[in-house]
Amino acid sequence: MAPEVSPRRARAVLVTLSLAAFAFITTELLPVGLLTHIAPDLGRSRSEVGLLVSGYAVVVVLASIPLTRLTQRIPRRQLLGVTMLLFAAANAAAALASTYAVLAGSRLVTALAQALFWSIATATVIGPFPVAVRGRAVALFSTGATLAPVLGVPLGTWLGQQAGWRAAFAVLAGVGLAIAAAVLVLLPSYPPAAGGAARGSAPDGRRFAVLLIATALGIGGFMTLQTYVTPFLLDVSGFTDGVLAPLLFVSGAAGVVGTLVAARTLDSRPIASLLTPLSIGTVSLLGLYALGALRPGVVALLAGIGLAYAAFGSAVQNRMLQLAPGSTDIASAGVSTAFNAGIAGGSLLGGALLPLSGARPLALAGGLLTLAAVTLLAVDTRRGRVGPEPTVAQPSTSPPATRRPVGHPDSAADGRPSGTRPV
Repeated sequence: MAPEVSPRRARAVLVTLSLAAFAFITTELLPVGLLTHIAPDLGRSRSEVGLLVSGYAVVVVLASIPLTRLTQRIPRRQLLGVTMLLFAAANAAAALASTYAVLAGSRLVTALAQALFWSIATATVIGPFPVAVRGRAVALFSTGATLAPVLGVPLGTWLGQQAGWRAAFAVLAGVGLAIAAAVLVLLPSYPPAAGGAARGSAPDGRRFAVLLIATALGIGGFMTLQTYVTPFLLDVSGFTDGVLAPLLFVSGAAGVVGTLVAARTLDSRPIASLLTPLSIGTVSLLGLYALGALRPGVVALLAGIGLAYAAFGSAVQNRMLQLAPGSTDIASAGVSTAFNAGIAGGSLLGGALLPLSGARPLALAGGLLTLAAVTLLAVDTRRGRVGPEPTVAQPSTSPPATRRPVGHPDSAADGRPSGTRPV
């Protein structure tokens, strides 16, 4: 049994790990913003610096499940604390890197830490909350990752432009140390199997496999265009360089809105929360293919893609907590693998199509992939195997239960550690 966690402490852990997600995604994408500064300083081409991002995703794909299996018996406080210390050390090494090889090595360590973090963080942060509000907690946790491209990468890029690219990585190292300290102070220590979200609430191996396939297809569809959205906006829509940053900010801000909207539906309608963003993303991608030269429409459709991408990511994490056929840590590692496989596959597909047919068909290819994902989930639901969507439990009219000490046989009778409340 997991130890009792007060509502205030549970929320503090939620905020801390959301900030950790913000830091990891910022670190992952930062070389994109600092590419023109890193390349000449280390005497490498821009494409070689770009490999620091694509190679990072490949490492996450390959390492997530093996690392999770190797560490599945280690208490989460110690494991997450060490993970954040590795994150800090790797970013410090990046800040001091004198060669491309050292920088690439530091990125490898950071990618390994991220692979482990995404495999264990969701179940750890959600465990203290009641089942009826876990979807809301998932969405709040996901806000950190959603904000990273909107705030973290632009701020890191600005800092790198003002003080040198090494300064940006040095600041991230300091952030990692602060988060590691907070994790070690706030997170209770208990065996991983005792966590409140250590197992799926409605385990089903077949449905979970469908979720993984749909995740890879859907994310691959989004990334087929998103990786090369700049040439699309320049060549197809006819925007100038000067408005690219505001356009990308619109997409990122819409992603934050999508995450917050998802927080209101994940608990009561988990299946619709998967299908709706995929449908919005499909319409937006196919709309860009058809109306890519119509600038006002492009802005709205770009926002639709940002909203759909973020909301879908939150919905996948929430559904994983329900369907995981075994340990949610292993299931989360599987989701991370599918997610990053979609990122890598979509980027490769877009990169192959771009020189052959230009940027416009990327939106069509991406829309067809997200359409395949939403069709797969919809057909599975229609066959009647997914089951009805759960509803949030209504407040009880009975007198409040007496608070019991940890270890009392009835202390977790309501499905959560005693003393916790909805967020």
